[in-house]
This record gives sequence, C-alpha cells and structure tokens, in this order.
Amino acid sequence: MTVLDSIQELQARMGQSIIGQEKVISNLVLGLLANGNLLLEGLPGLAKTRAVKSMARNLAAGLSRIQFTPDLLPSDITGTEVYHSSGGKDLLEFQPGPIFSNLILADEINRAPAKVQAALLEAMEERQVTVAGKTHKMEPLFMVLATQNPIEQEGTYPLPEAQMDRFLMHVRVEYSSDEEELEIIRLVRGEISGKQQEKQDAIPQDVIFAARKEIAGIYSSENIERYIVSLISASRYPEKYDEKLGQWIEVGASPRGSLALDKCSRVHAWLAGRDHVTPDDVRAVVHNCLRHRLILSYEANAEGMDVDAVIDAIIKLVAVA
Repeated sequence: MTVLDSIQELQARMGQSIIGQEKVISNLVLGLLANGNLLLEGLPGLAKTRAVKSMARNLAAGLSRIQFTPDLLPSDITGTEVYHSSGGKDLLEFQPGPIFSNLILADEINRAPAKVQAALLEAMEERQVTVAGKTHKMEPLFMVLATQNPIEQEGTYPLPEAQMDRFLMHVRVEYSSDEEELEIIRLVRGEISGKQQEKQDAIPQDVIFAARKEIAGIYSSENIERYIVSLISASRYPEKYDEKLGQWIEVGASPRGSLALDKCSRVHAWLAGRDHVTPDDVRAVVHNCLRHRLILSYEANAEGMDVDAVIDAIIKLVAVA
C-alpha cells in the first residue's frame, strides 16, 4: 500500500462514521498533511466535533479536547508549575496542560475571552509553550482544530485577527442533503443499538510524515506562484483591479495567505495523484485559505456581500499568468 493509499484509507474510514460531510473530511486531512491549524465553523449538530474524533480514532494520534468556557484560564490550557516536596527539597515541577497532545480540539473556541484564546497563539505558530520562562516543545504531530458557532453572539468573544490569521484554513460546515440525513438517522440508531463497526488498526503517524515529504516534492511552476501572488495582491489593492472590489475590501490577506495557498494547493494536487500544481488546485482551496483573512467594508455588508462572494469576484478578475 502506497502512502497515498493509506491517506485515502484514512478518509474512507472517517467517511463511514461521518455522513454528508465529505468536504469537511477532505479539508481535515488536507490541513493535517499541510501541517496547519483549522477553524471549523457551523451550526450545532453538524458533526464538527465528531469529525475530529473520528480522525483521531483512525489515526494513531492522541486527542485532547478543551471545552472553552468564559471561566477558563490560560493555565488550564498550557499547564502550570506545581509545588511539591521531594527528598526534603521544595521544587516547582511543570504540569503539562491538555494542549500537549497531537490533535487539539478547541471546542467552541469563541466562548472564552481573548486572554484564554491567546494561550494558543505560541503553540499554533511556534509549536511550543513558554511557562515561567521555560519553553516546552509540542509533539512532532500537532494540530489545533477549533470549532465555533456562527449565529450565537451572547456570551461569545470574537477571535482576534492575529489568531484568525494563524489558522491555515477556515472551513464552513453546511447542512447535509435529505438522503444523507436519512443515513445519519440510521447510522446513529445502529450505534445506539450496539452495532459497532469492525475495529481496524489505526493508521500510524509515520504515514503522515511520509506524505508530507512527498508533498514537499510537488512541483509548482512560476506561473502558479505568480497566480497565487496576484490573488493576494488583488485582496490588498483591490482598486487596481476593479472599482467596486475596492469598495468592498477594507483589509487584505497577509503573507500567511500566500503561504497557505501554496501549501494547500500542493496538498490538493498530491491527493489528486498529480506531481504538479494546476490553477484548479489553487482555486479549489482559495476560499478556505482566504475566508478568514479578509475584512470587508461597511459598503460590502450594506450590499449584502459576504466574503465568499468577494473571493469569487477576485478569482474572476485575476488571470493565470
């Protein structure tokens, strides 16, 4: 079995317990292979948490779930130094928090205040945590998967732009179709009645690292690189491309947007079995990579334009070199 076959097997296993969310599953795997963090946004009950649990169950990786609440403290996430006595000596020993695992499920991340959300920043970017002047490294396989509900405003704290930018992708979770909803009912009914799927050996972490090595060798031509840069440039200087677009965008994407498009387009090409990136690979990931990096103007909101529609406009205006 090749590395690609193993990754496709992981997706297939996840699909057995997650009905109607194929795009979410593929984006979770894409983010894992790109070594990035994901923000999953969707209404309650759309299997956001279930999808993350399914990935951890089918992958030989640890899962740490943190339920974000208003009374959570930063030390509840990172850990803290604990006083204890040993051999007649008084010592302070670091007690790791739940962030020291492979897959970190930050459930309803916007229910905790900014100082708690900020506890994730160093881990998400530098893959380390500093407590009391000491730096503690994260696991080689490390990924933050945060969820949030888009409609609830009371008791929530919007994520700061600096933290939003640290997410590789912002994935929206949509409703399933009627037929898929029927399958969900039958699947859950079977689980309640005790019908369990045949237990399979978890896919080892080495497969992920091997896949990342192969993805690093995926060829991206200069034309593709310039196409990515042009898309980002159109978000920063939209008035150069279209007067209306200039009225809609207040703040464009940061350099992390370019890096995200490059990483994710190469992963998308690899998953499709190709050794090179095409413009379609870039367009396939551009919404998830830029959705959370653009800040729209008052005019855009007044005209009923959402960020996806603005990204669609950018794609139409920017030509492949």
